[in-house]
Amino acid sequence: MPIAPRTILLVEDNADDEELTLRALARNNISNEVIVVRDGQEAVDWLEGCGTYSSRDPNDVPALILLDLKLPKLDGIEVLRRLRANPRTAIVPVVILTSSKEDRDRTSGYLSGANSYVQKPVDFTSFVDAVRQLGMYWLVLNEPPPGPNASPSSTRR
Repeated sequence: MPIAPRTILLVEDNADDEELTLRALARNNISNEVIVVRDGQEAVDWLEGCGTYSSRDPNDVPALILLDLKLPKLDGIEVLRRLRANPRTAIVPVVILTSSKEDRDRTSGYLSGANSYVQKPVDFTSFVDAVRQLGMYWLVLNEPPPGPNASPSSTRR
């Protein structure tokens, strides 16, 4: 399972939040390729290389998924469950990026396999800072899992 080290999958149905996220990434000099999908089913199709994305290699997984919860067709929790059930995407880092303040959403997110849960700040400056921190951690500091040819003994230090 090759991990495309530069790709971010943004799953966001709100055009304003999409634009805000893309501007925040650019403002923080996060120049990774960003693929935007606008509903839960489109996210699953993109990741599995089916439907509209049947020509895409599903073995090329993103380095990071930014996932909204309130999505049409399939909600974010269902998308997350499907990601975690698929061996190709089971370990891809997923950050829930949502406006929800609900404890049940946060709990469901973590129980379904989210790596992080970030509430979208209302203020643009705060949002830019939150995106900077996400980018710094998930794209720079975090070490992705070893490649598919690594044996358990070769990953020990």
